[in-house]
Amino acid sequence: MTLTARLADLLGPAHVLTGADADRYGRDWTGKYDSRPLAVLRPANTDEVATILRLAQAESVPIVPAGGRTGLTGGTHAEGVLMLSLERMNQIRSIRPDARVAVVEAGVILSSLHDAAAAEGLYFPLWFGARGSATIGGVLSTNAGGSNVLRYGSTRALCLGLEVVLADGRVMNLMSELHKDNSGYDLKDLFIGAEGTLGIITAAVMKLVPAPRAHATAMLAVSSLDAALTLLNRLQEATGGLVEAFEFMPRDYMEQLRDRRPDLGQPFTEIHDVTILVELGATAPRDTAPGPDGAVPLTALLEDTLGAMLEEGLILDAVIASSEAQRSAIWARREAAAEIATGVGHSVDFDVALPLDRVEMFLSRMQADLQRIDPGAWTNTVGHLGDGNIHLAVFPTREDSALDNRLTEDVEEIVRELGGSFSAEHGIGLSKLPSMRRRKDPVALDMMRAVKAAFDPKNILNPGKTLPDATS
Repeated sequence: MTLTARLADLLGPAHVLTGADADRYGRDWTGKYDSRPLAVLRPANTDEVATILRLAQAESVPIVPAGGRTGLTGGTHAEGVLMLSLERMNQIRSIRPDARVAVVEAGVILSSLHDAAAAEGLYFPLWFGARGSATIGGVLSTNAGGSNVLRYGSTRALCLGLEVVLADGRVMNLMSELHKDNSGYDLKDLFIGAEGTLGIITAAVMKLVPAPRAHATAMLAVSSLDAALTLLNRLQEATGGLVEAFEFMPRDYMEQLRDRRPDLGQPFTEIHDVTILVELGATAPRDTAPGPDGAVPLTALLEDTLGAMLEEGLILDAVIASSEAQRSAIWARREAAAEIATGVGHSVDFDVALPLDRVEMFLSRMQADLQRIDPGAWTNTVGHLGDGNIHLAVFPTREDSALDNRLTEDVEEIVRELGGSFSAEHGIGLSKLPSMRRRKDPVALDMMRAVKAAFDPKNILNPGKTLPDATS
């Protein structure tokens, strides 16, 4: 029997897709990394995943795991190999309100976990635009971030335990619900952010938090990024750390929002150099219970803090949401970022992290270098300013791989000099392999290769992703 026939016996013919049936799985959200998988496998449980990997190991056939395929770096490109889709493993096994944990399978869609947690008065605080299609396995494999990292941390900080199938088919049970466990190496963290190159995540124990009873949300025009950082620090001090999101939308982004999505409107009559979306979230009645005048204390605190900075001239204008509809409209402007950055021509894309007080320096140096290297090139910029993560798309004046490489290396060098990272939350996949080769510490790369060889000696798990070859 052929391998695909054996797999069809295991999973059922309806869950081994080939040819035209597999085509849609070969396309990712970006459209840059189309592939044609040999077959798409859709297991129903961990035992089936383990059997698949034992067969693949015996035949030395590569396996590429996939979730919602919303990644941006080509991490699920699967040309001529087996793709393992975990979409059928989509059960929320349990929500434990007292322990504030959720036990979920890897194929659970992020928004489904949001809904299940909300039904218990809780919240899973990982939030970004692709939440309606991204899966738990995918966000763990890329250590996804999003808008709430400032308060709750990235996916790694939200995970207590994992179930992982190794390359040889053994199942590693790391499904701890403990907040403290000092029993040797923390193997769990190796798999988070590894993009399926060390093992296949099949289930996880995720942290939940109390659902905010009130939000205070505003869009602000700020005199500079330094002033924005002052505002962030003051809000954190005034609220005791209740800032959930602090998002940056500069002039280039707001102009493109105006031109491409006029239906979303503009917060101010003029476009400013620095626009900030800020959101506070609170659970305590003292912050959330309306007073006799109907005012919510959390909103009043935000208004008072902003008012003081308006008088100082650090804030130039402000709009505070007074209803859930207005809050949604504010967030819609920020969450249009992916749409606005695509479909407008060839771009060179960056996902960088910087110390908070060096973001303004990075942007200034980047713009100066850009006009020196390629006069007339333009940018689309947006970011999670509260954690120093900037998403930058550069649109060169021509499609030229040599120019793209020069722009990339220039941005990387500025980031390095400022103590940042070329990868913040999107993973490495295929697109950032050259950056890993150039910028990652060589000793660190050697240790990563040793880890990869220990877990996957035949190199069947998502080969060619995340970790550059030693000889290339």
